[in-house]
Amino acid sequence: MGFWKMLLGGSTETPEEEKKSVEAKQFDLLKYDGVKAMRMGQFDYAVKCFREALKIQEDLEVRDYLSQALIHQGQLAEAVAELKALHQLAPDNVEVLLQAAHVAYMQEDYDEMDNLCQQALAIDETHSRVHYLIAQACAGRGDVIGAIARLTKAIVLEPDFADARLLRAQVLTKMGEVKGAKEDVDWLMAHNADHEDVVLAAARLAQAAGQSSEALNLYDKLIDMNPFHLEAYHERGRLRYDAGDKKGAEEDMQKVLELNPNELADVSGDYSAEGVEQHMKRVYSAINPFGL
Repeated sequence: MGFWKMLLGGSTETPEEEKKSVEAKQFDLLKYDGVKAMRMGQFDYAVKCFREALKIQEDLEVRDYLSQALIHQGQLAEAVAELKALHQLAPDNVEVLLQAAHVAYMQEDYDEMDNLCQQALAIDETHSRVHYLIAQACAGRGDVIGAIARLTKAIVLEPDFADARLLRAQVLTKMGEVKGAKEDVDWLMAHNADHEDVVLAAARLAQAAGQSSEALNLYDKLIDMNPFHLEAYHERGRLRYDAGDKKGAEEDMQKVLELNPNELADVSGDYSAEGVEQHMKRVYSAINPFGL
């Protein structure tokens, strides 16, 4: 039709068609600029671009990009709102709900997280990650029994679900269920022995089981893997202190204070021997030996 209009000397587009064409170009430009800004770490500008693009037309991809940019900005509540709006446009997409639930977890809003997961469960009750996220919400609210039940369900659905096994091992260790935790820790060490969180879980389990020598070896391994691992120094120092290794415990506390200067507020003197020793005694006498 446009060819014949042009051949006969008529306008190729009506005003309405021309307006739509201009808007489409503006939309594409804003979307492109927003994505480019995100890649450059310019999230403020990216958010502005995506919001302007959505004023022109609704677009699932742009709304997803907007939620990601908001997360990077730390505007978590707004990100959840955008993901909820995205869910309204794609009601059968479980992943949108799971992303929203994960952001709610970052906010420590466990009720919102559980609500989103229940909606996801209504769509697909066999999705292992839905059960895992519900378990995270349960653990966040202190419902360890609920957490274990959901994690077990997730692992039944996906036996190689390492995150679920790790969280179950952590919760069971916290409960003092050493035997149950060992099954998951053994599996994790067989499959992910170079993962810091796995080694930390194994060290804490050995500590809970009274295997101090094994725990020390695992904390040593963890510090070799990551010389800046605050928890490893903290917990190895506790073991050394309990074993009467005052010098080793002081060295670990010194490292804790170097890595976490905020703790210096309770230390008399700038890394003085007296201050470190005083802080070491107070901390190692009070902390939970399993870091939980």
